[in-house]
Amino acid sequence: MERRGAWPGRSPWVRAAVAAVPRHAFAPDRLWRWTGRAYVPVDRGNASGEWADEVYGSPDQAAVTEISGGVPSSSLSAQGIVVDMLDSLLLEPGHRVLELGTGTGWNAALLARRAGSVVSVEVDSGLAAAAAGRLDRAGAGVDVRVADGVAGWSAGAPYDRVIATYAVDRVPWAWVGQTRPGGRIVVPWGRLGHVALTVADDGRSASGWVQGLATFMLARGTDLGRRFEQVREAAPHAHERPFLWDPTPLRDDWHLRFALRVSVPDLRITMAEDEDGLNAWLHDGATSWAMLAAVGDGTTVAHQGGPRRLADEVERGWGRWLTEGRPELYDFGLTVTPDQQYAWCRDAGAGPRWPVI
Repeated sequence: MERRGAWPGRSPWVRAAVAAVPRHAFAPDRLWRWTGRAYVPVDRGNASGEWADEVYGSPDQAAVTEISGGVPSSSLSAQGIVVDMLDSLLLEPGHRVLELGTGTGWNAALLARRAGSVVSVEVDSGLAAAAAGRLDRAGAGVDVRVADGVAGWSAGAPYDRVIATYAVDRVPWAWVGQTRPGGRIVVPWGRLGHVALTVADDGRSASGWVQGLATFMLARGTDLGRRFEQVREAAPHAHERPFLWDPTPLRDDWHLRFALRVSVPDLRITMAEDEDGLNAWLHDGATSWAMLAAVGDGTTVAHQGGPRRLADEVERGWGRWLTEGRPELYDFGLTVTPDQQYAWCRDAGAGPRWPVI
């Protein structure tokens, strides 16, 4: 973090809190490591070095703490992302904070070093109990509650700050309704980044900019949809044509990836390279798929199936991104009202917008 200048200058308290609240003190004795094919357990008792590598391997690395159905369901979030989100919160002494997703309790402990009081909500009673124990041993004084975070925690409202540790596709209105006018809400949105929303003076909306890029754990109970193979098997090949562009930016340009997330919200992209070039597998997790296959002569062919033409949708979204001047992810924002939510580019009122579905 020091070498790459990643500690936030406007929030020096964050670095002091990370130093005072050891990350390993909030890691369970069993973590999970990805081998490339599956997650395998790494136990502190018989593999302490490997366990420590999972906790402190990289500021960009989350430590997986729980597996459900073969996929991660809880983690000790990557330190770099935790720091970035805490900086985005603009937390001040005396603020009352609501955290959604207690997890291991580490983020709540960091919040407690700065805030006046912290209420943390966790849907998993086992995780909540374990986190509450760690927080008590650390003397953090966090009020941990077992509940579904989608409803917030109205008993402690209004809050000055609200922060979620898991991704949502739509921001629950309860989070806005339980935040004071002028208060700030930091939430991972759209699985690719986090936004910081400010609640309007009349309390009837919240709006703000994308703050950073990362992949976040999804809310418990989120339907992950079908895998590409399942979607393709259910929807036979129906269309083939040349693809307009070299697909390399789909892999390398995260500003484009974010723009496509805005314009094609349910799009999932997987990339791989073979002797012919770069290939992409696209699907919506439900009924439609597309494969962008390198031919070997520098061109790419789009194969599509299902009721939608996902390659066409990607080209349209890509074209609009180019027309708008290749906006960066930081040029995008989100507005939330009781009746609608929409993403926008460069200007919340006058800029182009896309409904959040």
